[in-house]
Amino acid sequence: MPQQPNPASMRNFMIVWLGQLVSTIGSSMTNFAIEIWAWQITGQATTIALVGFFSLLPSIIITPISGAIVDRFNRKLLMMVGDTVAVFTTIILLLLYLTNNLQIWHFYLTGAIVGTFNQFQSLAYSSSVSLMIPKKHYTRASSLEFLSSYGSNIIAPALAGYLYTIIGFLGIWLIDIFTFTIAISSLLLVNIPQPPITIEKENVANIWRDVAFGWRYIHKQKSLLALLVVNLLFWLPHDIGNALYTPMILSRTNNNTVVLGSLASAAGFGGVMGAIFLSTWGGFRRKIKGVLLGMTFAGFSKIIFGLGRTPWIWIPAQFCSSLNFPLNGSSDNAIWLAKVPPNMQGRVFAVRSLVLQIASALGYLIAGPFADQIFTPALQSGGVLVPIFGELFGTGTGAGISLFYVICAVWMLIVGLLGFSVPILRNVETIVPDHDVEYTS
Repeated sequence: MPQQPNPASMRNFMIVWLGQLVSTIGSSMTNFAIEIWAWQITGQATTIALVGFFSLLPSIIITPISGAIVDRFNRKLLMMVGDTVAVFTTIILLLLYLTNNLQIWHFYLTGAIVGTFNQFQSLAYSSSVSLMIPKKHYTRASSLEFLSSYGSNIIAPALAGYLYTIIGFLGIWLIDIFTFTIAISSLLLVNIPQPPITIEKENVANIWRDVAFGWRYIHKQKSLLALLVVNLLFWLPHDIGNALYTPMILSRTNNNTVVLGSLASAAGFGGVMGAIFLSTWGGFRRKIKGVLLGMTFAGFSKIIFGLGRTPWIWIPAQFCSSLNFPLNGSSDNAIWLAKVPPNMQGRVFAVRSLVLQIASALGYLIAGPFADQIFTPALQSGGVLVPIFGELFGTGTGAGISLFYVICAVWMLIVGLLGFSVPILRNVETIVPDHDVEYTS
């Protein structure tokens, strides 16, 4: 039988969650400053996109065995290691900056290192949620994760945009280091339950033998496979658009970091409002409805955002877009937490993470070259697409990137709508039994 949550578990979950919230604020400030610096140095969308790509690439390589490791080893320790590595890489970047040796490729390398250990940290955390809290709070716990992510976007961009001109990277990185220590301290304060180990311990051969377990589990459950596929088809265009977002706004506003920060804060407010509403409401009884409606309305909002040329359109569109992601993500997480037994979640969630990471990495890899080499020239003055889209998007660097962004948003909208027409996906919650039903059968 799986270990059941005790009365203190919700309190422990909140302590860990608060520590991660503070850490996320520090990391968001650093990431925001890096994107501004990279764009100012190169003026290329590819540069910013490659930071995201190299952050994902090593974790893709390590993901196949990360699930087996998380299911075997102490999850609390794995989370602490992830935070510790992030602190040390930040210190290295700080030293490079202080000695005037910092270059773009350093962000690629350190992003790859941190991304690798973040894979273990995030997987250990997500696999522990179902053992820390009662099943009835799964959706609310997932919505709190979105509250943490989007809440940091309210504070971090505006704060980083202001402090960047005053204290520069030095001050922002010192803040980031301090927030990581808070996250590590919160983990030291609590007990994180371990699931019963039903697989052989400490045998490397067994770990490699179990690499395919997660995939076999998902492939056997065709409805879960359909859920994974629809997520892949949604997040690929989303992450292409995400890579285009900063260069699109900076090129449209003549590098106005205040506008960029304001848009990030609007996204944060939208995400927080969505998370608060969802944590109060609890979501649809049929979670798949929340998954697909979240995709549909997010895609529609991003179409409006991409068509806009002023903050008066961007800010409300960004708010409305982010409002939908807690509904989508929390509903999706609730399905997986309810359907997969806790002692298998590490391996199964690793496969799920791997597929989505591959899609995300592909998105970041193609976003920059497509924007810089195809869409931007096509909507420059005299470009081949100017007669077709020039009136709608204008001309110049921002115009071509905006066209590419809107294409991705339309793709997201279509995926959400078509999902309702696939019975094996639409009925996932009735086709696949809950894991606690399987345990008691």
